[in-house]
Amino acid sequence: QVQLVESGGGLVQPGGSLRLSCAASGIIFSVNAMGWYRQAPGKQRELVAVIIVRDGSINYADSVKGRFTISRESANYTVYLQMNSLKPEDTAVYYCNLDGLDSDLEYANYWGQGTQVTVSQ
Repeated sequence: QVQLVESGGGLVQPGGSLRLSCAASGIIFSVNAMGWYRQAPGKQRELVAVIIVRDGSINYADSVKGRFTISRESANYTVYLQMNSLKPEDTAVYYCNLDGLDSDLEYANYWGQGTQVTVSQ
């Protein structure tokens, strides 16, 4: 099965930058989408950015447009999130997500363990 391993979280000052990485490994027939979600304490998990693999289309949350950039390396199933001009309201646990078809051609969805991003003085 597929496992997602995340890295790059940490503590940064407002206006700073972080680059999150998510590496996928395991058995999957095809990948439909890979993306990033985040969840702050007391709030529901929300979509940050997603790439639809079949056509390369990208969607961003309005709150991060112009500041965050999602990218993907298809050769090794790795997705990145470059975060610039970080704000305190970006503080959350960030989760990597993969959606696709498993080896039985059934839809499957996988989550990473999450990585903490804290933006504070």
